[in-house]
Amino acid sequence: MADTRYQTDQGEDAQGISWPVKLVIALMVVLAIGVVLVTNRWLTERFSETTRNRADLRLALYSGNMISELQRTSVVPLLLSTDPAFGEALRGGNFSQTSQRLIKVQSEIGVASIMLMDRDGRVVGATNRNLLGTPYRTESFYVDALRAKDTIFTVARRGTAGFDFTYSRSIVVDGRSVGVIAVAVDLQKYERAWTGFQDAVLVTDSEGTVILATEPRWRGLPLADAMAAREAPTAIGRALQATADWAQNPPDAYLSGQAVMKTEARVPFRGWRMVTFTAYDSVRERVNGVLALEIMGFAILLALTFYALSRKAWSQSMSFQRESAELRLLNARLQREIAEREKVQKDLAVAELTLAQSSKLAALGEMSAAVSHELNQPLAAMKTYLAGARLLLQRRRPEEALSSFQRIDDLIERMGAITRQLKSYARKGGEAFEPVDLRHALSSALSMMEPQLKARVVKITRTLPRQPVMVMADRIRLEQVIINLLRNALDATKDRQGPQIDLILSQGDTAMLMVRDNGHGIADLDNLFEPFYTTKKPGEGVGLGLAISSGIVGDLGGRLTARNAEGGGAVFEMQLPLMRPAQEQEAAE
Repeated sequence: MADTRYQTDQGEDAQGISWPVKLVIALMVVLAIGVVLVTNRWLTERFSETTRNRADLRLALYSGNMISELQRTSVVPLLLSTDPAFGEALRGGNFSQTSQRLIKVQSEIGVASIMLMDRDGRVVGATNRNLLGTPYRTESFYVDALRAKDTIFTVARRGTAGFDFTYSRSIVVDGRSVGVIAVAVDLQKYERAWTGFQDAVLVTDSEGTVILATEPRWRGLPLADAMAAREAPTAIGRALQATADWAQNPPDAYLSGQAVMKTEARVPFRGWRMVTFTAYDSVRERVNGVLALEIMGFAILLALTFYALSRKAWSQSMSFQRESAELRLLNARLQREIAEREKVQKDLAVAELTLAQSSKLAALGEMSAAVSHELNQPLAAMKTYLAGARLLLQRRRPEEALSSFQRIDDLIERMGAITRQLKSYARKGGEAFEPVDLRHALSSALSMMEPQLKARVVKITRTLPRQPVMVMADRIRLEQVIINLLRNALDATKDRQGPQIDLILSQGDTAMLMVRDNGHGIADLDNLFEPFYTTKKPGEGVGLGLAISSGIVGDLGGRLTARNAEGGGAVFEMQLPLMRPAQEQEAAE
């Protein structure tokens, strides 16, 4: 019974929390999510409406301040145009006290700047004395004022700095216009004031062009183009921060990729409109504060639930301590076994490194012997050609000697090619495959062997087809194989009376070159193509020629075989795949 109860307890532990408890926890989580969603939606709508009302109030305040400034400044040109002192100065040409009087008026009224221009459009009096003498004859505020009888309001673009807002009026003396008085309206001070708030503010004229804005880049642009700007505006960069709230209401607009609340109102002046953009940050902060409190409350409730469950788990933990002690003993034993295995692996790694070093040294010896073996043939031929050239020069036959020197140069180039191409035993694959006629390769190999063939009286018979026998191969390496086969045949017939070598080239499904001699044959055919296997005496060969040749033929996709002839001697057969029509077409192109 005890065992049965222990198994039941273990089954409950394996299953974890019981289903009723899981259901209660799931309901609590669903309730928490529902309360958070409903609270978020309700608070977002409420706080958004409050924020919008405040934005409307600020918009009315901004608009009222700007209209007040425009109206206050609009009466200044009328007052100054009726001042007899300015009319007398323009009619008499005496402007010594004009600028001083304008500066006094500016300080009393508080306008931005005042200019007095004569009939020719030249500044004769100004609050900014640096403008004295400046011509404004072509400016719209001067030309329009001369033509009209009332005060004229003009908006002019001032480069990239913004716009100039000017009230101007003609000064009439005795029914004749003698000059123009111009008063500038400083609306940029409102831009600077707006920049200090969290709102992004802009003002457009009747055509929808931005004439005032907290972001300088917007000035002079249509409203749609200003809203499409990709770079984050400097003016609202501090106010518009990205919000990742998944439950936020759809925004009124996007400003440089940021969701904002848009408030718009008509300014009662020449069709102007004022637009403000308010970030949702304040709304989200207040909503997230309430949501954080709710989430914290549900988290505390869940924590209490899990604490009650943990008390039950703690009562069961004592039964697991004994098992834990057994597991620790098993773990210690396992660690000892792991340490022993790591030691064995380290010893094995050292052995592998030693074996790899030995393999590298063996490969280096093989490559050195291969290079020596492959260069002996060209060196012997060069020695023969040099002796012949020396004899021809002594007999005053330089043209024939030059031919010998040319052959020596070809042999030197071939030696360089051999050192570059000697890879058949060290690594697989050729370097440059090209269409090769086996007949020409055989003729070139016989030309290379000409000194050895002349030194001995050997009968060479050749059986070649009339049509080309084309294969895709590396010409140098293919000739190297043929030379090795010819050299082995010469060595095999060295002790024979009437030595003979037969060369038979044919083609069917494959191209086949047969090299047959009447020598002593091959004693061990199984090990014939193994590296360093040779039947020659020490000093006559190292046993790499056939191993290298077999590797080269294998790289070319063919096969090199050997057998003993029935009448004596050895037969070597080299089979290579014929060049396909597609390869012939590619080679022709």
